Formats: sequence, structure tokens, C-alpha cells
Amino acid sequence: MLTEPHLFFADISLDLSRGEYHSGLNKLQPVAERLPDSYLVNLLLAKALKGMRQYSAARSHLERCCDLAPANQVAWKELIELQALCAEKSAEESAMGFDPVADELEQLTAALQNFQPENTTESFDPTPIAEQKQPFPDDEPISVPTETLAILFTQQGAYKKAIRVYTSLIQLKPDFADEYRDKIDTLLEKL
Repeated sequence: MLTEPHLFFADISLDLSRGEYHSGLNKLQPVAERLPDSYLVNLLLAKALKGMRQYSAARSHLERCCDLAPANQVAWKELIELQALCAEKSAEESAMGFDPVADELEQLTAALQNFQPENTTESFDPTPIAEQKQPFPDDEPISVPTETLAILFTQQGAYKKAIRVYTSLIQLKPDFADEYRDKIDTLLEKL
């Protein structure tokens, strides 16, 4: 973690005031992953991204700041300035005949022209039966436990899996807990 956060943030603020937005962003990114709900981190990220003309990303960080501290006027002011800047830029581009949709299509077309699909080797041989019948381990989590799944496991003789499903169902449907416990007791006798 940061040993002296005030010095760290002061250093980044200095970078941003000098127009060294890439440097500030590079210093902030590792911290941003660990502190996604930090007002100051989001505000500094927004300022760095705004300086790099990544307005959409800057806007999302400023909106996050406004959510985190709605009474703090700094992020609100920055957000209003950013929206005005984007509106001004949009008006300039429109006056020059710039069409953002056409520009994006041009960029996509250029990217697709250089696209080379990955060569794959496919086999028309079916998956071997032994591999198809490989069960998943008893300790693998069951993401959607249902009574039908427990009954199916019981019919297949996978008693440990059925017990795990019934145990999960006890937590999901406590009204039927006694019924599930009886089924677990029955399955335990079969083990």
C-alpha cells in the first residue's frame, strides 16, 4: 500500500499541472485497481484522461466521483467543464464536416483490412465416448442446485453430488429443509 499517500498524490498533481498526463496516468493505474472507490484517485484519473483527450473515460471517472461524494463540488465543476468542452469540440467538428460515425467506420474498415484469421486445425472425429462420460469431481461447485438435479444424481449413483445439491437446497429453500435432510440421511446410508 502507499506509505506516504500525500506525497504520492502531490507528485501526480504536479505531473498533471505540467501537462505530463501519461506519466500521471501511469503512476495512478496500479493504485486505481486497488482503490476503485477513492474519490481522489478517480478525480486525478479524470484529469489525466481529459488532458490526453480521452473525454469519455474522463467523464466516467468524474461521474464516479460525483456518486462517491455528491456534496463535493470539485468533480461537479470538472464534469460541467468537460461537457462544455465536448459540446464545443462537437460543434467545431460539425462545422468542419466531420462525421463521427463515418470516422469510426473508416477506422473499423482499416482495422478489418489488416485482420488475418487464425489458422485452426479441425478434426471431424467425434469426442471419444470415454471422454464424454467423464464425470466432474464431487467437490466441484454446482452453480444451479435444483431438486431435479439431485434426483438425477441419485439415479446415476452419484450420491455425494446429490448430497451437495440437497445441502445447497436447504440454504436456498429453508421451508423444505426437513424433507431435504431426510433425503440426505437416505443417501448417506447408501454410501
